[in-house]
Amino acid sequence: MKQGIVLFAHGSRDPEWSRPFEQIATTLAKKSPATPVMLAFLEHGPSLNEALAALAAKGAAAVRIVPVFLGQGGHIKSDLPRLVGQARAAHPAMDLSLDRTIGEQPEVIEAIAAVIAETR
Repeated sequence: MKQGIVLFAHGSRDPEWSRPFEQIATTLAKKSPATPVMLAFLEHGPSLNEALAALAAKGAAAVRIVPVFLGQGGHIKSDLPRLVGQARAAHPAMDLSLDRTIGEQPEVIEAIAAVIAETR
């Protein structure tokens, strides 16, 4: 079963805001070239359903949705589960899984702390 990944972030009207997320998506695609990667935003960008439709067009039958937030707030606790539920209804043949928030992963916390500690 071909798997895809959606990196889900908040979104902003400022196009510069999305650059780090685009860089993460590009880097991830290079590290895992057989896995299509799409960005989706809560606001001001491709929606979760648009990203899933693009992945379906690329043959993805299973998709990991990765919340690219530092912590869990209302968007992660309420909005994203609602959107994933709607996406499951819109894409019933697609196996969708929702990862833990990226900023709460121990490796990410360690990496951020290491960068801050090294910057003097």
